Parts: sequence; C-alpha cells; structure tokens
Amino acid sequence: MSARVNPNGKLAGKVAIVTGASRGIGEAISARLAQEGAKVVASARTAEPGDSRLPGTLHDTVDRIKKAGGEATFIKADLSNAQERERLVEETVATYGPVDILVNNAAITYFIPVIDFPEKRFKLMMEVQVYAPFHLSQLVLPSMIERRSGHIVNISSGAGIHPKPPYSGAGRGGTVYGMCKAALERFTTGLASEVAQHNIAVNVVSPGLVATPGVAVHGLINEQTKDRVQPIEYIAEAVFQLASGDPATQTGGIHYAAPFLKELGREPAELV
Repeated sequence: MSARVNPNGKLAGKVAIVTGASRGIGEAISARLAQEGAKVVASARTAEPGDSRLPGTLHDTVDRIKKAGGEATFIKADLSNAQERERLVEETVATYGPVDILVNNAAITYFIPVIDFPEKRFKLMMEVQVYAPFHLSQLVLPSMIERRSGHIVNISSGAGIHPKPPYSGAGRGGTVYGMCKAALERFTTGLASEVAQHNIAVNVVSPGLVATPGVAVHGLINEQTKDRVQPIEYIAEAVFQLASGDPATQTGGIHYAAPFLKELGREPAELV
C-alpha cells in the first residue's frame, strides 16, 4: 500500500471534527484528513464493539490513523443530545485547540412511508441530520470568525433532490430522509452566504451509492443498483478538497463527489 500520512500536508496543524466516524464514509473522511496532517477528532455513538449491531468502532478509526502515523482521538457522543454536542466541541478544543474543520456526516435513518412514520423517529432524524449540524456549526463559528478561517462540510445525499413524475408508487419510504438532506443543503447555502465575509467556507458533498455497513443494512445495493456503486475514496477526497479549498472561491456548493473531482482534475487518493 502506497498511502501514507504526510504530517506536513495541506492540513498540517488543522483541527478537524468528523461526526459519524466509527465506520463507512465518516471513517474514510477521518483517514483522508489525517493523511494531510490534520488532528482529527472522530465522533460517533459506537466506541466499543457491541455498541452497535453494525461493524466498526471509533477505536478502529483512530487505530487505523495512528498506525499510519497520523494524529487522532475519539470522543463518543450522541448527537441527538444538545449537551453531548456541546461537550464534543469543548473536549475537542481542550485536546487539540480551536476547530478549523467541521464535517457533519452523522445520520440516523428510517425508511418508512409517511402514513406510517412515527413522530418519535421523525423528530430523531431531524435532530441528528438537521439540527445537530446547525448547532455544531453555531458552536464552532465564533472561533472561526475570530480567526477569519474555517471550513464546514455537510454530507448530503441524492435523496435531497425532488422526485420527478411519472410516479410509480414504488418509493421506499425515503421522504423524511429526503426532507432532512434538502434542509441540510439549504442550510449550507444560507450559512455560506452569511459567513463568506469572515473567510469561512461552507459546502455540501453528496455521495453516490457507497458500499458502507449502513447502506447494507437498508439493502440499497442490489441487482438494479450495483453498477452505480462508487468507491468510498471519492467522497473522502471531495471532502478533503473542500476542507482545504479557498473560501473566497469555493463555498456554498452542493457538490456530487465524482463529477466534482472530475471538474477539479483530481483522482481520489488511496487511503491509509
């Protein structure tokens, strides 16, 4: 494997929080940012084996980075809880210093038709996928504004695009998920317009279909979709490019990972 950590990379000295980092896309993003010298705080609810029915833990993510020579730690946090979100940022600052990069990747998702969707699950999805990114941004922005430097990257989905007729009636109960991602994208562009004057970039990366444990649980990869599966490196690379880009020219974007990298003329880096 040729991938390695460059302690003097483009993100040297930067402090990054990545949520939903115990597996899948969040783990890959954490590794990619660490490869470029960032000090990464990986956060999720799954710290130890047995914390989740899905494979992958925060220990695994941090061990992967440290074995490659990178700098990382983890902070277990339930992002549906405001106090946990506040603690995540406070402990990050105490450990590494002010936050330079915030990647809002955490999600909890239920695919249920609207007519059957329980209020409790609706509120949980909105809290984790919409309000948590909003609140975490509020928590890191004062320091970013003071230092006139910062990058926020929100992870969205093609589900945020409006369905188009003719409607087949064969939807998978993804309306609430789509609502969350559409709201996250509108938050991104709105916040970008508010903080551009402070040299802070706010962008979205929208992954394609990626073979992650969460995707497997929901059965989203099948005979009809398998040809659309995208390597996870594409998403990690797109996030890195946005987390290291010039806020003056690269902000307020809803970027689809593969076309975005093609536009930049970049190939995804191999991950440690």
